Amino acid sequence: MIRHFKIILLILTLAFPALSEAQKINQEQLISDIKYLSSDELEGRKPMSEGHLKAQEFIKERFEKLGLSSQYDDFTQTFSFTNRRDGKTYDKAANIVGFVPGSDSDKIIVVMGHYDHIGKNGDDIFNGADDNASGTVAMLALAEYFAKNRPKHSMMFVALDAEEMGMHGARALVNDFPFEMEQVKLNINMDMVSRNDNNELYAVGTYHYPFLKPILEKASTGKSPKLMFGHDEPGSGRDDWTNASDHAQFHQKKVPFIYFGVEDHADYHTPRDTFENIQPEFFKGAVELILDCIIALDTDLLN
Repeated sequence: MIRHFKIILLILTLAFPALSEAQKINQEQLISDIKYLSSDELEGRKPMSEGHLKAQEFIKERFEKLGLSSQYDDFTQTFSFTNRRDGKTYDKAANIVGFVPGSDSDKIIVVMGHYDHIGKNGDDIFNGADDNASGTVAMLALAEYFAKNRPKHSMMFVALDAEEMGMHGARALVNDFPFEMEQVKLNINMDMVSRNDNNELYAVGTYHYPFLKPILEKASTGKSPKLMFGHDEPGSGRDDWTNASDHAQFHQKKVPFIYFGVEDHADYHTPRDTFENIQPEFFKGAVELILDCIIALDTDLLN
């Protein structure tokens, strides 16, 4: 009996590295995180609401647990802005910023997703599960991976505030960036990555930065979901996502970007964008795919 136990233990030990390689992301944590960030308790994460402040603390606690450093006290870059729609000034908006130093370069890859959403309207809660608890949670999963597997580039992980009110968090980040902007080699933005009926995830930006496309094509070959390109050609109107989310602020600074996202669905910006309506297997696969792409970019951009 002892001999059989030792044999089984040996088989499991030999198999473990292969299992770890196949699943680089903590998938249970991924689903647990998006469930919490899109819960009614967080009230749609409108800037300066009680639920929004809970989201901030959740992200900061995760960064601290992972052992990330930061260029900002308590991981927090505070800023103020005035919302043009309601004329209200938000004087304690906050980006949450973590950092992993690179092993081979002082160049930086900025990985980000906005954590705010549009809050409540009467009794309706706009939970924003796909938009953009999904991108925030994906960023946390990537931060965990690179905290344990040191990248070649330094990596900044950012949960951005006030995207829904006009990309104010991204604008504050680039206007008060803690390094020379020339050090930023690449911006990765994730905004809506948890559901798509066609099993497609878009990587937007290669029209403007075509040198990135072969790296992404190679990294995504044979993977699910299918990585698509497009939505970035000038003159295509609303079909052009070049300025559709926070990556636009980096693009304006001439920093190459890749925006990972899905096409709009019927629940976009409605109270139906809930945890129950995400597609867990798609979400898990999308985050694994994004990670594979970033690993390839981290390696190839230094060659």
